[in-house]
Amino acid sequence: MATVSVFVVLIIACFAGAQATGIGSTFSDENPIRQVVSDGLRELETSVLKAVGQTRHALTFARFAHRYGKRYESSDEIKRRFSIFVESLETIRSHNKKGLSYTLGVNEFADMTWEEFSKQKLGAAQHCSATKKGNHKLTDAVLPLTQDWRKVGIVSPVKNQGSCGSCWTFSTTGALEAAYAQAYGKSVSLSEQQLVDCAGDFNNYGCNGGLPSQAYEYIKYNGGLDSEEAYPYTGVNGVCKYSSENAAIRVIDAVNITMGAEDELKHAVGVVRPVSVAFQVIPAFRLYTGGVFTSDVCGSDPMDVNHAVVAVGYGVEDGVPYWLIKNSWGGDWGLSGYFKMELGKNMCGVATCASYPIVA
Repeated sequence: MATVSVFVVLIIACFAGAQATGIGSTFSDENPIRQVVSDGLRELETSVLKAVGQTRHALTFARFAHRYGKRYESSDEIKRRFSIFVESLETIRSHNKKGLSYTLGVNEFADMTWEEFSKQKLGAAQHCSATKKGNHKLTDAVLPLTQDWRKVGIVSPVKNQGSCGSCWTFSTTGALEAAYAQAYGKSVSLSEQQLVDCAGDFNNYGCNGGLPSQAYEYIKYNGGLDSEEAYPYTGVNGVCKYSSENAAIRVIDAVNITMGAEDELKHAVGVVRPVSVAFQVIPAFRLYTGGVFTSDVCGSDPMDVNHAVVAVGYGVEDGVPYWLIKNSWGGDWGLSGYFKMELGKNMCGVATCASYPIVA
């Protein structure tokens, strides 16, 4: 069989209003993009139609692949990815008809199986031993009704971990970058790759997972963390090249939220600064586009959590209290790289493995 190789330019764009349902008026078979374009869309449409036929959703799939720069190496792979994509569309339609507090939509993960997604984006479950006995101190400070640390300029831009299960490193640097900006009034981008390559002695496993609390311990006892510029991200496990002489930031200590204590977590996020948290990602979450995520199937057991992120605030939407959380799947995902998680139920274990650093 002749090889069909498709490689198109990645167009960075959000689905805007179409994300609410995942299939809006500019992204549907009923109103296909028909003009001849110079960046490969018509060629891609031709390849898809040749592989799957004049099938419902074929042109929708072609525009999806074009938008996200997908590369399919053969007609058989096009057929397989198309089948997964159609399943994702059905999941999106079925969910959004229910009128729940959050919506699903088409994003770059819509042609990936759950197993592929898990391998590329999530870490293996870790033992959150540091939070069994927390050391965050509650005070009499009056918590703001809502909080969003982005508004005071200490939250760094959303990053993208790529196909490496290094979410724990981005959770670590996200909280550190906020702490640095708060302490020194200027921004810094810190090295996730150093943690991938060098923090293994502290029960971290590079692209196979780890915990921010253990990353903070590594930074504390190994002289600091480099800047992104000095130790750039590659997204693969590598050999440690860190020299403490070049540290961009140092950690004095880490403060751990008592396992499951959302009152402590809210106090820390409300009056201290952004906090590293971890939770259990379930299949539907990868297609999240907005609203307050909630679930009756995800767990809060320490061995269930598989993804680390940064809680940067909280609020209430349509009567549902939520955590505002920064992810590491790029700015096109979710709410420009963020999501909202229901607050008050330790939803998906969001307060199970929470900690934040004290920097020097």
